[in-house]
Amino acid sequence: MAKISTQSRTDLFIHIGIIVSLLLVLFLGFFFVYLPFTTNHGEAVTIPDLKKKNVAELEEFLESRDLRYEVDCTFVANVPPLTIISQYPLPGAKVKEGRKIYVTVSSRTAPLIKMPKLTDMTHRSAQMLLKSVGLEEGNISYVPDMAQNAVLRQMYNGKEILPGQAIPKGSKVDLELGEGLGTAQFEAPSVLGLPLDEAKIALIGAGLKVGQQMEIPAEEGQAAGTVVRQNPDAGNNVRIGDVIDLWITPQAVESTGNENILPEQ
Repeated sequence: MAKISTQSRTDLFIHIGIIVSLLLVLFLGFFFVYLPFTTNHGEAVTIPDLKKKNVAELEEFLESRDLRYEVDCTFVANVPPLTIISQYPLPGAKVKEGRKIYVTVSSRTAPLIKMPKLTDMTHRSAQMLLKSVGLEEGNISYVPDMAQNAVLRQMYNGKEILPGQAIPKGSKVDLELGEGLGTAQFEAPSVLGLPLDEAKIALIGAGLKVGQQMEIPAEEGQAAGTVVRQNPDAGNNVRIGDVIDLWITPQAVESTGNENILPEQ
């Protein structure tokens, strides 16, 4: 067996240098030759833009690029079901082959949420609340009312919806707002002597609102169930949306039909 001569200090340093050089070559070779070869180092894949694609297209699209994927679902209004709405990593990112791509797709059905209370809120506040709970503003209509731009009624599918009722997320809610009182004045019509139902129709047709309805005893000559007093009185100046209070006589008691039958002797 050959012996390494270390008779001088120089020989010792030379031998140490040779050993260090060999170790360095092995170290560099492991990290820059062996590892890249076994892990496909440098063979990066550019992440494509997957947004707006249907999840049915996703598997074939990614398999051709040696990528895997994982899907999460959420509901987004006005987006077709099973459409990709977000992804990670983002488009253009460089990843190794076999990397998993995380995508979020829109679900088929909307979850149910509780309808919030919008009445008596300003239009702007109602818009913000609808957006925060995942609902949309639908049609806007105006009716004469002194509460200008305040929400008077909230409706879904043409019917009034009460707070707390279940409604699909993303639904459109129609709002009825007050448009304020008009500036033009006109004389209040007279509804004295009219039955209550007819009096209401006459006032609403004139652009007025029916206020309190109070019952008072009938005086001589006054028919039952008719309006005997109104405030403001007929002829006073009013504006569109003003309120008219009514005083009505009691309704007549219906006869049972047996009052005139005499008892048998």
